[in-house]
Amino acid sequence: MEFFFDLTVNGLLVGLMYALVAVGFVLIYKATSVINFAQGDLVMFAAYGAAVMLGLGWMPLWAVIPVLATGMVALGFVLERGILRPLIGQPVISVIMVTIGLAFVLQGLAAILWKAGTRELPLPVRVEPYVVGGVFISPINVVAAVTAILSLVAFGLFFTRSRFGIAMRAVADDQQASMTVGINVRRVFALSWAIAGIAAAAGGLIWGNMLGVDTFLALVGLKVFPVVILGGLDSILGAIVGGLIVGLVESIAAGYLDPYVGGGTKDFVPYVLMILVLFVRPHGFFGREIIERV
Repeated sequence: MEFFFDLTVNGLLVGLMYALVAVGFVLIYKATSVINFAQGDLVMFAAYGAAVMLGLGWMPLWAVIPVLATGMVALGFVLERGILRPLIGQPVISVIMVTIGLAFVLQGLAAILWKAGTRELPLPVRVEPYVVGGVFISPINVVAAVTAILSLVAFGLFFTRSRFGIAMRAVADDQQASMTVGINVRRVFALSWAIAGIAAAAGGLIWGNMLGVDTFLALVGLKVFPVVILGGLDSILGAIVGGLIVGLVESIAAGYLDPYVGGGTKDFVPYVLMILVLFVRPHGFFGREIIERV
């Protein structure tokens, strides 16, 4: 039973880390109705930036965090203004293909700027696990979970209490109606990319520390994709629930099935779960079902 609790607790903690990255997908989709396949590459880019700044030793972590967040906000604005905005009004598939191309551009740019090889992203976190009731809990997982919870709460307050957050919700519901009441839809598009950059910065710090920093870190975006689909592409609550479900399923599959099949189950079990859920709820658990009358 202790083994099961160990898998459950650590799986849920990892699930919160998935949810943090998934929020970036949701923010952009809510505002623009576009799936950003470059979100994982933004996480990778942020991790490289943090690793370089910490590696130089010029700034402590408390100073690196705001600099990194500001840089990712600026990158989000540049990508939206220079690449995505000219495509407003074009077919959605065209914009999606551009985000896929953007993902490869970011990977290539990272390799050019910071060379090949894996970099360390050290954080002031203890290595020895905590032991609570026989359950071994990784300290970095605890830090990541707290970071994810605080970030998700901050995003939730932003959407419900701030003027810009309410404007983003309005644009997500109806772009045409938002324009008629004076909301600058293009500004909301840019803001969604900027906030996705902040989510990528937080995810880059955590995942970069856990996995190391190289171009393969961008695959976190694909790992998170089942989270987004399960929860619903336009639901932040869905991103949280989907992250918890995927983290739990991955952990239990790895703990109980890997000894019999030789490993690797956690890499495909979330996608199997995603396919099964799509048979029943094509829009996810919390996604908005769109009904078109013809």
